[in-house]
Amino acid sequence: MPGPTAIPLALSDRQRDLLRSLDKRHTASTRLARRVAVLLALDADPRLAAVARSLGLTRLTVRHWRDRWLASAPALLHAEQQGANDLRLLVLIEQELDDAPRPGGPATFSPEQIVQIVAVACEPPEKSGRPISHWSARELADEVKKRKIVSDISPRTVSRFLKTGRPPAA
Repeated sequence: MPGPTAIPLALSDRQRDLLRSLDKRHTASTRLARRVAVLLALDADPRLAAVARSLGLTRLTVRHWRDRWLASAPALLHAEQQGANDLRLLVLIEQELDDAPRPGGPATFSPEQIVQIVAVACEPPEKSGRPISHWSARELADEVKKRKIVSDISPRTVSRFLKTGRPPAA
């Protein structure tokens, strides 16, 4: 008999078929494949512990994906009832099984500072009184601190910043 954590997913036949097609897709990411496997296993047996054991996952992980699916089920059912085609439903399912956005740390540099750092990097070093022909990351970091564009920045951050065109992830 199912325990208190055995909540059925109540997948529609169409959702089940689309999840099975995702499960067979060779190009699916490992994360997506694992999450689809969790849902299909829960569809067959709603007991968290049994599914976790069969897939080699924790009950917490299985519960997380069950709860995410249950929270999205009304929107998916509504899309189905509104006549969404299989491709649209697949996109919605994949969005639900994607990683949730993470807030990350606060930005270290403002967009204005970033633009100013790039502008300095585009200037010839001689204009700043530097006896070099090309900027090094260290020289550029020293110059933007000297100009008080930023209070502190490492040469490594300057280097990564100029390579990617955006601040490094926090």
